[in-house]
Amino acid sequence: MNRDELAAFLRDRRARVAPAEVGLPSGERRRTPGLRRQEVAQLAGMSIDYYIRLEQGRGPHPSRQVLNALGRALMLTTDERAHLLRLAGQPMDTPRIREDIPDSLLHLISFMEEIPAYVLDARYDIRAWNPLASALMGDLDGQTPKERNVLRWVFMSPNIAEHLGDEEKGRFARASVADLRVAAGRYPDDKGLQALVTEMLGLSPHFAELWARHEVEVRREQRKRVNHPLVGPIDTICQVMPVPDRDDLRLVLYTTEPGSDSHRALRELRQLTLSS
Repeated sequence: MNRDELAAFLRDRRARVAPAEVGLPSGERRRTPGLRRQEVAQLAGMSIDYYIRLEQGRGPHPSRQVLNALGRALMLTTDERAHLLRLAGQPMDTPRIREDIPDSLLHLISFMEEIPAYVLDARYDIRAWNPLASALMGDLDGQTPKERNVLRWVFMSPNIAEHLGDEEKGRFARASVADLRVAAGRYPDDKGLQALVTEMLGLSPHFAELWARHEVEVRREQRKRVNHPLVGPIDTICQVMPVPDRDDLRLVLYTTEPGSDSHRALRELRQLTLSS
């Protein structure tokens, strides 16, 4: 049970719930945003003293019933409820981040000749990719393993705004940090993941700001515009697909609307990779 993280998560989520969202009057004397501790306790059906101890990181080990009640009171999403259970040390699967990539997955991305595809692990390291993914994202073959980390790229690359644009970068950065929060709760003992978070907190104030929000959301489909230096802007649908039986890996695909300018630009990029 991670008492400090659990306490911080509860405090943050309480501040995000407006009284009107749970049927309570807003009132005029509220000095802080969100719900009061007493209101959360009442909505969850527990004593105020018990809830205060949880928020102060000195409470007892909460049961699943208590956590479910808190999830309802704080209007948590499915991803946030799963994160809450992990922080509280509830019995769940304890997967680990492995170093191997299934051969079947490597074969799959190699056959995707017209779709940029790569394999991403829970530490945001790109572990395998096809030629079109390398052409789209910028010579993955010539990068070191450390450079092939999406979080380092998003927060530390000097040309990221040229590649994605400021607004696109902001959305992608926020979604990536929220997704990394999920991984940190799922793999609490992974030293590589802990080292990455520590590194990014020390190097990027923007990452530190987003990490302090305690946002939790698994990355799924996301639309993204990529500004490519050779073929121009490509509007893509970035699909993040879990790999069966491997919670630590995801298959990331960049598709486009059939027949669109972006589709033609992606085909042009493929031709350039074949001729180079």
